[in-house]
Amino acid sequence: MSSTAGLGDALVDWYDTAARDLPWRRPGVDPWAVLVSEVMLQQTPVARVEPVWTAWMARWPTPADLAAASPAEVIRAWGKLGYPRRALRLRETAVALTERHGGTVPADVAALEALPGVGTYTARAVACFGHGQPQPVVDTNVRRVVARLVHGRAEAGTARAADLADVAALAPADRERACRFSVAAMELGALVCVARTPRCAVCPVRERCAWRLAGCPAADGPPRRVQRFAGTDRQVRGRLLDVLRAAHGPVPAEALDAAWDDAAQRSRCLDSLLADGLVEQTDDGLFRLPH
Repeated sequence: MSSTAGLGDALVDWYDTAARDLPWRRPGVDPWAVLVSEVMLQQTPVARVEPVWTAWMARWPTPADLAAASPAEVIRAWGKLGYPRRALRLRETAVALTERHGGTVPADVAALEALPGVGTYTARAVACFGHGQPQPVVDTNVRRVVARLVHGRAEAGTARAADLADVAALAPADRERACRFSVAAMELGALVCVARTPRCAVCPVRERCAWRLAGCPAADGPPRRVQRFAGTDRQVRGRLLDVLRAAHGPVPAEALDAAWDDAAQRSRCLDSLLADGLVEQTDDGLFRLPH
């Protein structure tokens, strides 16, 4: 286990010159914009999120604006980001913020966690990046950075209760730099300390990395499987939603049949969309986005 003194400051100094220019990180971005970005970025690459986030914030710059939108509008605006239940949850969050918090995003982590669909990671990210609170923010990238840098392991393994404490121990004492450290650690994991082919030669703390000093031992167990997409229920659900997004009104089942050849899988996915509230069936048996 390496000494952690000064590591946080070293990452902040690196981040100040190496950070990507992302719109939700720019000065003047409010906590609502940060919350929207964090929900969109869950399991979705930055390149796909950025144009959707920009259009979303132009259309619904406040929680009250989004709360007044219909579920169908929200699902259409979500487009091809994937996992569209996040869109409905974000709208539910906007309604809760409007009703419980006067249309503002609270800074308290517990209050944030009480919002629909907001977990520990998102709550701490909003408190830190939106409100300037020095909270430890732990995502997959941060856990991998800490596993290598501090514990000498190739991968972080399953989440642990000690993860928050590990990250907090690395943060600089200065409040503002502690906030920047949280995003700096995420950026290092996203750009340099990546899962399969880490770019150790350009890592700002490579000389103190416990994993590198140990000879870069391989991860325990078999390699992780790459999650496939083609042919999955996720793909079928997306195809069905594409039909409904493009339609100007409710469509018959036959219009959905063309989206996927496998009738059994198509029926199963349509049932799941109905159960998730992403699709509605009208009294006369047609299908549409929820109103």
